[in-house]
Amino acid sequence: MARAGLTVDRIVAAAAELADEAGFENASLSALARRFGVKDASLYSHVRNLNDLRTRLALHAGGELIDRIAAAVAGRAGRDALAAFAGAYRSYALEHPGRYAATQIRIDQSLIAGSPALRRTAEITYGMLRAYGLAEPDLTDAVRLLRSTFHGYCALESTGGFGAPPDVQASWDKAVEALHIALTHWPRGPKADD
Repeated sequence: MARAGLTVDRIVAAAAELADEAGFENASLSALARRFGVKDASLYSHVRNLNDLRTRLALHAGGELIDRIAAAVAGRAGRDALAAFAGAYRSYALEHPGRYAATQIRIDQSLIAGSPALRRTAEITYGMLRAYGLAEPDLTDAVRLLRSTFHGYCALESTGGFGAPPDVQASWDKAVEALHIALTHWPRGPKADD
């Protein structure tokens, strides 16, 4: 009877909750089967294997993250858009640690091309950076700078890596301001079509 209510969407949503509660690495098919009160085999008619589940979870979480970012940056440009983008990214990472961890896995390139959420992520991120006058190959470099800064900061903050009581928010704000300055004064490389 519990089996009749299983769908891919319900399984992925439950995996997202489980990832936040117990950690991304603990969002297994066995744990989900226990949560639904079914045997592991019941899930295999909806997801192929653990890798399929994790990929679906990554795409789901990536969609949630970009929806939050898109709402935050709407109608903003430059420093304001960057601060809104950064704030939405950080709040999602801290509020949903398991889902956020899912967004960091490597996804097969063929799935990326077919994912509306991942295409939207690129559109919004590149759109925000174009306001700084960046074009390829500088856009890709700037995306890598933002991602590594945001991810590194969130990873350290979520594990208590900053330790001492100084104001973590003030440090975050200074990091975002430093990124704004770096983007404003970006050393221009040759354009991709040069």
